[in-house]
Amino acid sequence: MMKNFEIYKYKVVEKINFLTTEQREEILKKAGYNLFNISSKYITIDLLTDSGTNTISDLQLSMMMLFDESYAGSESFERFLQATKNFCNKKYIFPVHQGRAAEKILAEIFCKENYYVISNTHFDTGFAIYKYKNSIPINLPTDYALYDNEYPFKGNINLDRLEDILKRESNKVSHIVMTITNNALGGQPVDLDNLIQAYNICKKYNKVFVIDGCRIAENAILYKKIKNLKQSIKEIIHSYTNYCDIFYMSTKKDGIAHMGGFIATDDENLVSHIRKLTILFEGFPSYGGLSGKDMEIIAQGLKEVLDEDYLEERINQVSFLGKLLEEEGIPVVKPFGGHAVFVDAQKFIPSIPPDYLVGQSLVVELYRQGGIRTVEVGTLMYAKDAIRNLVRLAIPRRTYTYNHLVYVAEVFRKIKNSKESLKGFRIISADPLVPHFTSILEPIK
Repeated sequence: MMKNFEIYKYKVVEKINFLTTEQREEILKKAGYNLFNISSKYITIDLLTDSGTNTISDLQLSMMMLFDESYAGSESFERFLQATKNFCNKKYIFPVHQGRAAEKILAEIFCKENYYVISNTHFDTGFAIYKYKNSIPINLPTDYALYDNEYPFKGNINLDRLEDILKRESNKVSHIVMTITNNALGGQPVDLDNLIQAYNICKKYNKVFVIDGCRIAENAILYKKIKNLKQSIKEIIHSYTNYCDIFYMSTKKDGIAHMGGFIATDDENLVSHIRKLTILFEGFPSYGGLSGKDMEIIAQGLKEVLDEDYLEERINQVSFLGKLLEEEGIPVVKPFGGHAVFVDAQKFIPSIPPDYLVGQSLVVELYRQGGIRTVEVGTLMYAKDAIRNLVRLAIPRRTYTYNHLVYVAEVFRKIKNSKESLKGFRIISADPLVPHFTSILEPIK
């Protein structure tokens, strides 16, 4: 397959809107300098998230026409069930409306006040949900993830620190969650050996081990390329899911869908708990907050995501943008991950201190100069718990072309030439659990 060549033709298009810099400045002020508050009609290139922003295929659209909206036991659910079992190799499947619904249900089952929830790195919603339950989320990323290097598995968990906490305070740990890929620190892959060792450590101390696998197919293609393996993507995914008590997934990512998710397990002792909470919070267990149309799109998407041609082009787009930025002298997290390019905002704009929300300063400037919407992953999102000050450029699946990414790099070049003039931001108001979603900000003069 040729590089920098889209493997899809387009049957439906959406016109992109362009505004002037002055118009975008006015929009920023009205939005309180929080890009979550800006209408999509004012966005030129939207790299805020890859969650639910995917372009569905003609086959997904066709399958959607077969929807069965029966409350219980629909045919759409049967197709959903078959596809999810094929994908993750688990016996019991419970649909939910998205990933955070799964996090909420699992938190209700396992979390206790002042108990630790350990992860390679929690992303925003799980981190907030555990805090909401008065638990203590702990991040144990590999040391390699904290520095500039070419280590291929920066998504790994720190095994020594995991064993140390469980050895000292096992009675205070509720469960362990491995996020695959590791979103908060660069969309970096997790090594299978690291996962197995983490699983075995948890079993040694009789702890529940959970995989958040919303981007596990992207992890699988990166793992396959790094290890130079002959296995299929499905076989690699099953190699991971064999080593967990619970697998859950937002299908808004690697399900190539707009909404949805599921919880999966082989543990019959957990089934009644999950079923009860699915009914209470999501709906009957054969739809779990999803329409039949959603389940049809997901079922087909979980087949398409196993296509190596699709995955090759997916990670190539990420790498393409990453290399363009690197050529411009923009500091980026390397190696490039599976769904996004992460810019080291602190290194890019060292004149702005971390407490002045350096990442948000770059986020705002990207919109002001080019209408590009991104998200900060740093001191605004995590406050004192921030590990690094990054800006994530998440690429929606099958949505933008290589020329769109060239435009993004050109905007970065423009910002680089005037970055010394950038100022920090302060928070005027925000919900402390979800500050990046809710904050109103103002520039520091």
